[in-house]
Amino acid sequence: MADACANPLLLGWIKEWLEQARERNSKGFTVYKKAYDSMKACPLVFNHPSEAQQLNGLGPKLCERLTEKLKAYCDQNGLPMPEPPHKANKRPSGENLPDTQPAKKPKKTKPYVPALRSGPYALLMGLATLNEYSSQSMTKAQLIEVAQPYCDASFTAPPDPTKFYTAWNSMKTLVQKDLVYEHGRPLRKYALTEDGWEVAKRIRKTVEPRPDESVPSSTIFGAGQPSRSTAIPSPLLDEDTDSVRLGYRSPPPSLSAVHQATGPQMVTIPSTRAPGDVRVRMTVLPPGSFTVQLVLDTREVRTSTDRDYISTELRKKGITLQVRALELGDAIWVAKCHDPHYLSRFGEEGDEIMLDWIVERKRLDDLIGSIKDGRFREQKFRLQRSGMKNVVYLIEEFAITHDSNHPSAAKYQESVASAIASTQVVNGYFVKKTRNIDDSIRYLARMTALLRRMYEPPSGAVTDASAAVNPPTSLAFMSSHDLSSESYLTSLNRLRAENPNTTVAVTFATFSALTSKSDVLSLRDVFLKMLMCTRGVTGEKALEIQRRWKTPRDFIEAFEALNGGDPKEKQEMVSEQMKTVVGRKKVAKVLSKKLAEIWGEPGAS
Repeated sequence: MADACANPLLLGWIKEWLEQARERNSKGFTVYKKAYDSMKACPLVFNHPSEAQQLNGLGPKLCERLTEKLKAYCDQNGLPMPEPPHKANKRPSGENLPDTQPAKKPKKTKPYVPALRSGPYALLMGLATLNEYSSQSMTKAQLIEVAQPYCDASFTAPPDPTKFYTAWNSMKTLVQKDLVYEHGRPLRKYALTEDGWEVAKRIRKTVEPRPDESVPSSTIFGAGQPSRSTAIPSPLLDEDTDSVRLGYRSPPPSLSAVHQATGPQMVTIPSTRAPGDVRVRMTVLPPGSFTVQLVLDTREVRTSTDRDYISTELRKKGITLQVRALELGDAIWVAKCHDPHYLSRFGEEGDEIMLDWIVERKRLDDLIGSIKDGRFREQKFRLQRSGMKNVVYLIEEFAITHDSNHPSAAKYQESVASAIASTQVVNGYFVKKTRNIDDSIRYLARMTALLRRMYEPPSGAVTDASAAVNPPTSLAFMSSHDLSSESYLTSLNRLRAENPNTTVAVTFATFSALTSKSDVLSLRDVFLKMLMCTRGVTGEKALEIQRRWKTPRDFIEAFEALNGGDPKEKQEMVSEQMKTVVGRKKVAKVLSKKLAEIWGEPGAS
């Protein structure tokens, strides 16, 4: 408690800064925490904040801030400001001391000052439009929009076509210098640290903005808010009824009705009444505002020497496609907006929305290899966590399993058949068998044509009677500002149930962040992957184990609690705890013993 401290005023101010750093997820949190603990434990009463420099974690800079706070406190309450302690470095009078060489002054570190109208300068000026004393932050798209007027170089296009770097690469320098901190998943957000605010203030004092640097007040926005500089209307939220009011009474209409009445908007879907539910905003894309495009993974090649065969053959069939590195899957489809800046108006990155279809292509030899090393199970687990509604396993050269001359056919025929059956029945994925790569290319071309008919209105749709009878499927994307890796699947499933006639999706950038192998792994994800490294622990079994023991520590401590008992009790702990589970989630005693050997040994922790 602050009142139990010898210096309650100083401790209270440090605690205030500590809480602000915690809200901002600032790296300065550890500095304030150390200072707070030192001040709280100190029994000495300080007459002036500068005396606190003797404590661990309180340097000259922090003591200066405390001095400023104390001065303001004294002025506010009509109290005299304490005098700083006198430096006891004067030579005693009457003594003839030998001349000594004056000590060298420590070399001062030159403060960082970015060049005028450079990338770092513009980024600092852009972030300085936020409120210093709030927890606001900006996404990359929002920051680029605000910072671009301050910079001579582009944040999106490299100055030289032969190079890849843009002004945005300056962000790495600012993060390394602890002037900017980044946080948030799946959408990365940025804000100034305390040192960053000092540099930004110093720039403001010394540099007078040029006329073309003026930033309209309408472009200043906070975390999670789309830029108000656009002409997109915003619905009024009725906090009492938890519904959207657009000139009508609640209950609110469906997404398609909202779109027909008002055009493309950010629409807040009413949350269910369950406590803790996350309210997620959605935007409906107007029909005809995008085209469906196929995206292939860069690793999808015919051979190592013929890497462009698949993309070349698809283009010959009139398919518009892109080739890039994908976090998950070998082929996906996206809705690419005609207006490249459409999504940035809602604070989103890129210009593509994911469609609900993903293809995992497997040659038979690759399928056998992935079954042997466990990649097949791990891949299906990631597909399940991706939220994709339509997953297709495209298996090539399927006829080879019936070829007795193939060396691995007879040995692995049963394993392959079992894996395919499990994929269809347990996971609910569609398995497409093709004879060769050309057959697979034809399938991808047909799928692309099908999805274009589903989502794109035919030419002359305004006058075509058939278009009125069979309108294109409605497409909406969830705001990445309202999502996290924990709430993604829950929000997605709820919104799909509430809008059965609409494809609910996320942007390509958000999907890539959510499905990254390592970028957004929570402790739960790591624990599940650790469990699945044990042969016999499927995704379903791992989930059931994790429901009972939330973390690896909980699992190990459960075994340690049985150290004094019968060894058999430890070996059967998991199977006994899960004996009420039915079906494929059940853990047999043999597997339970194996888990006890791995996790229950003294060196497991």
